Amino acid sequence: MGVTSIRLQPEVESSLEAMAGKLHRSKNWLINEAIREYVARRELEHARWKETLGAIESVAQGKVVAGDSVHAWLRSWGQSDELPPPRVAQ
Repeated sequence: MGVTSIRLQPEVESSLEAMAGKLHRSKNWLINEAIREYVARRELEHARWKETLGAIESVAQGKVVAGDSVHAWLRSWGQSDELPPPRVAQ
């Protein structure tokens, strides 16, 4: 495991110590957990951004589904004759 030192503002340090005590965890564990969650969130945001750019490109190329088809499909949810998801017109 790598070692990295960080400088914490006094109020962050005291909050971290208090939380570590309440959770019966080390400050190291809390910091690692916070960084793990932050990195995972940033990776998810990056993936969503790439998907958004891909969707914008699809729209620019005319690869869209008609709104009426989507609404009809949604209205059919839970019905015995539920429609299949609409597809992009080829």
